[in-house]
Amino acid sequence: MVTPYEGDFKKSIVDMVKAGRRPDELATEYGPSADSIRNWVKKYAPVDVNGELVSANELKKLRKELAILKEENEILKRAAVLLAKH
Repeated sequence: MVTPYEGDFKKSIVDMVKAGRRPDELATEYGPSADSIRNWVKKYAPVDVNGELVSANELKKLRKELAILKEENEILKRAAVLLAKH
């Protein structure tokens, strides 16, 4: 069974890794696998986007939002063309 961990717990583990602790020792001490901890580090690691640091998770959300906005923009452009014809 997969044990869900709270976001705050994950972030605190990631902070400990960034401070120099090893994922395998944290796994032994706190319970999640070392692979899970490594995945959390990747997930919460900041990514440089146009000079601004954004977490990989936030970047994923922003890309999804951008795709939705582009689709809505296309729909509005088509509607404008149809309305201009009438």
